[in-house]
Amino acid sequence: MRRRRFITLAATAMGWPLVTRAQRRAPIIGFVGSDSPELYTERLRAFRLGLRVTGFMEGQNVTIEYRWAEGRNDQLRALTADLVRRHANVIVTPTTPSALAAKAITDVIPIVFFVAGDPVQLGLVVSLGHPGGNLTGATTLTLEVGAKRLELMHEMLPTAKVIAALINPTSPNLAEIQTRDLQAAARVLGLQLHVLEASTDDEFSRAFARARELGVQGLVITSDSFFFSRSERLAVLATDHKLPTISGFRESAAAGGLMSYGGGLAESFRWLGVYAGQILKGDNPANLPVQQSTKVELVINFRTAVAIGVQVPPALITRADDVVE
Repeated sequence: MRRRRFITLAATAMGWPLVTRAQRRAPIIGFVGSDSPELYTERLRAFRLGLRVTGFMEGQNVTIEYRWAEGRNDQLRALTADLVRRHANVIVTPTTPSALAAKAITDVIPIVFFVAGDPVQLGLVVSLGHPGGNLTGATTLTLEVGAKRLELMHEMLPTAKVIAALINPTSPNLAEIQTRDLQAAARVLGLQLHVLEASTDDEFSRAFARARELGVQGLVITSDSFFFSRSERLAVLATDHKLPTISGFRESAAAGGLMSYGGGLAESFRWLGVYAGQILKGDNPANLPVQQSTKVELVINFRTAVAIGVQVPPALITRADDVVE
């Protein structure tokens, strides 16, 4: 009998744990992005910082396998299933569509999510304090302040009566919640609200053309990862049509949109790294409370206001956390 075979049998008989090559491999974190990697530079930096806090460094003692849907939400389940086949130890889902897709694929592998809305309302967890399943993560007030964005648009354009909301129909969970809240806010403010849809680049042009036909005077871009990934494209269209816009991410205002109002992302993504690391060390996601970022920022692009002929009320300038000039 060969010596290696003898040692294996002896160890098995004596109950010794056998360290196999598979067991020695670095744990795998699957990362399923709805967009493209170019958009995640800063967010991934924060995520890796969170991992480092728990003692994990990519390429040294942990492997991260990335999957990118490139704006195709219909690909998210297949991308997640591929990571399940790869035996990922943890799956990180940095958008609401990817979190919902992962939840539909596995109830065994731990999932760490970032979502823009209430994860209880979205059906991801039982409660924020005690998630209760295989999911936990972080959230911001992005959806909860959707009605506030309409109010800010009303303050920016006090004489405007016709406003539109841009939604992504391929992300119905987010679209339905935000549409409902905006419609309720529009009734309170006495505004007429039109709902426009876009889920591809070509549909953006049609949506803006439709807005012009309807006499829309301001556009609320709802929180959606696809819209975030097309911030520059939307800003160009808004400027060309001289249409004031407000969105949930400061990157949109920085790209040339008129305003943004929502939560920051860096702290939330750092928590994704921390939680992924803690789970790799043995923590149960069911017992890790969902982290909530309650900070919101108002950003106004004064340069865009001048370009599209909007007079920014001094009160809004005073309240802004940042003004792009």
